[in-house]
Amino acid sequence: MSPVGGLPQLRAAVEAGADAVFFGVNPVRGEGRQDGAGFHARAKVGFEAEALPEIMRGLHARGVQGFVTFNVLVFDRELRDAERQLIHLAESGVDAIIVQDHGVARLAHEICPDLPIHGSTQMSITSAEGAELARRFGASRVVLGRELSLRDIGRIAAQTDIELETFVHGALCVSYSGQCFSSEAWGGRSANRGQCAQACRLPYDLFVDGAARDLGDARYLLSPGDLYALHQVPDLVKLGVDCLKIEGRYKDAEFVALTTAAYRKAVDEAWAGLPLSVTPQEERDLEQVYSRGLGPHFMAGTNHQTVVRGRAPRHRGVRVGTVRGVTERGVLVELSETVKPGDGLVFDPANWRKPEGREEGGFLYGLWQGGRQVEDIRAGGTYELRFGRGAVDGRRVREGDPVWRTQDPTLAARVKPLVEATDPVYTRPVTAHFVGRVGEAPALTLDDGQGHRATATAPEPLSPARNRALDEAGLRESLGKLGGTGYHLAGLSAELQGAGFLPVSALNALRREAVEALTAARAQAPERAARPRLEGALPQHLPRPDTAAGPRLHALVRTPEQLAAAIKERPASITLDYLELYGLGPSVEQVRTAGIEVRVASPRILKPTEQNLQKFLLGLGAGILVRSGGLLEGLQGQAGDTPLTGDFSLNAANLLTARALLDLGLTRLTPTYDLNARQITELATLVGGERLEAVAYGHLPVFHTEHCVFCRFLSEGTDYTNCGHPCESHRVALRDERGFMHPVMADVGCRNTVFEGRPQVAAAHLREWREAGLRDFRLEFVHETPEQVRAVVAAHRDFLAGACGVAELEARLREQTDQGTTEGSLFVPQGFGELALLPMV
Repeated sequence: MSPVGGLPQLRAAVEAGADAVFFGVNPVRGEGRQDGAGFHARAKVGFEAEALPEIMRGLHARGVQGFVTFNVLVFDRELRDAERQLIHLAESGVDAIIVQDHGVARLAHEICPDLPIHGSTQMSITSAEGAELARRFGASRVVLGRELSLRDIGRIAAQTDIELETFVHGALCVSYSGQCFSSEAWGGRSANRGQCAQACRLPYDLFVDGAARDLGDARYLLSPGDLYALHQVPDLVKLGVDCLKIEGRYKDAEFVALTTAAYRKAVDEAWAGLPLSVTPQEERDLEQVYSRGLGPHFMAGTNHQTVVRGRAPRHRGVRVGTVRGVTERGVLVELSETVKPGDGLVFDPANWRKPEGREEGGFLYGLWQGGRQVEDIRAGGTYELRFGRGAVDGRRVREGDPVWRTQDPTLAARVKPLVEATDPVYTRPVTAHFVGRVGEAPALTLDDGQGHRATATAPEPLSPARNRALDEAGLRESLGKLGGTGYHLAGLSAELQGAGFLPVSALNALRREAVEALTAARAQAPERAARPRLEGALPQHLPRPDTAAGPRLHALVRTPEQLAAAIKERPASITLDYLELYGLGPSVEQVRTAGIEVRVASPRILKPTEQNLQKFLLGLGAGILVRSGGLLEGLQGQAGDTPLTGDFSLNAANLLTARALLDLGLTRLTPTYDLNARQITELATLVGGERLEAVAYGHLPVFHTEHCVFCRFLSEGTDYTNCGHPCESHRVALRDERGFMHPVMADVGCRNTVFEGRPQVAAAHLREWREAGLRDFRLEFVHETPEQVRAVVAAHRDFLAGACGVAELEARLREQTDQGTTEGSLFVPQGFGELALLPMV
């Protein structure tokens, strides 16, 4: 399955042999999201809704499926527009929609049960249980997380019969898809809404136990290389993965053509039991067209030393040499690859060198050796590379700098047959059946093997042959002339009675008629019944909820010292979110002995080998803060009387999702951090404030990564088996370009969370939340001292008791941090109106 951002990419994917393409659809004017964009995660690309039926007809005529991305969280105010868009997608003949929002997935299934739904990678599915949760909401296929190994994928495939899709090529997010809040925290742009600001591609300084750590040339320590799993295709085919997905809807047609052709050939070879035949030139082309450094990364097993090289966050291309000096007119380079005039080269200055910014480079003018221009260039030799006047400032080029070829003009010529094709390049197989009886009109039936067949009948009967009679060899030659049709003849059967004759012109006409009829049958949209499901409306002015019940504070702590402080303040409950889950037993007893309700926070990600944690958590006898969709599914019918609270990571952004998750046994639910404070108020109004638990104080978990910063920079190990566990003895923080420090912590699965250094406070919105019926407020601590824990709890208690106002609460919270506080994702933009008419299911 290939990525498509526009018509050039669409044509390239089809001609290169894609079985399916995926793309976004922009809604008709006035029927999109609040910000006017479509319901897909690549807001800058996509097709217009009005063009979709014709696009689908064209794809189907060529035997290609079209999947539409509907992979964003949908807000309550957008549900009616989302419903209208879903109906249009169903009626336009799309083959499936790719959905992130659980509630929207269920809505789509109810609108049109015949429309296949695929659970997006933003659902953070890393286990069979996670896949089954998606199936519960209507999904027939799930896109697995990119952090899974081949062994993990195999385990999931063995435990579920739902269709599985995996990424095999393209950019990697450092954070688990659906679990990144950096754009939301630092720019008010939600990654779960297709507005990723790529904060992972920025440089950071590393601080270990309060001291800066020299990173050398690896300041981009959250910027992973690109996925390249071509060599793993045979394994994926053997495991039974149903679809291999290429990432890159922002990439050009050349990228789409090259990657699609490479994986097309690899799949065909693996299916036929043949060895992979990719050539060195083909691999260089894949690296040349776009690469931050290619590798299988997590799919081949965890190696934290290679996932993030950290030298640069952008396209590098192919490394061609190393700088050995600078001359008056050029740069001396020892070549590891041959280069030629016209190549675009860049000198990599290593990003730790000051001043940062523009890299030196340009188009190569010529190569000199021994004072003479040379044309016979060999890898391993040292040459003087010259560029156009003023293109390269030699003062900014240093010995030892890597040299990269970012552009190769010959690449365009190699890919031109695919991106500029006028006739079909990649063809689909058809079988032909010819019936010819002397005295009867002959008939030709074509079958594409995918449920489509068409029959053409000649206008005249088959006459007796005077010379050469029709035979199977002649039929095969004539009917095999399918050039320009998008088909090739894969098989022929014939029923011939008598020695018949048919002119070549008549046989050609019969073939053309059958081809046209088959193509028309393939292009026809499926018959589907799609009908609205959102009925009625809530009144604009809702009855005020009962707020007689007093507010309750819940504390989440991450260290025994914080726990001791929290117990002294006696909140309504204490949630334990420890690095090592297996040290929880004594702390649970400590809270229970104090007469305080106790909960344990689960990991946000659970892989197939980690499912035993469910049994362990239940065995503690505490409530569970459920952070993983897979765990929520696994707890169905198993939790008994254990109180379950759904956390923010379940990404409940609207009443449909919130109600559906609550129906799975949750007592309360924390809304996603993608909602601002007003939207949380509205959600409380719609589902009942007593069913929500809002975070009033906490540090946004901006990145949640499989990649371990501790292992990468504090050890020489590759994973938890040989890293020495520096996460247990060191405190690590990242300093951004603004000077803010952001703590990093590891969980029981060695996954890292980078927390926003400034606490996000809801002081300005607590009264509004209380009026909406909210009564449960959580205070979350990361690196706060015991004294700070007690001060924060006391300040909120005083405010909720009416002993202090908003300004005093904010001031008291600011006193507890040396970096200030932030409103963060709770910020309500100007013009964000009051609750409008909202749909009710």
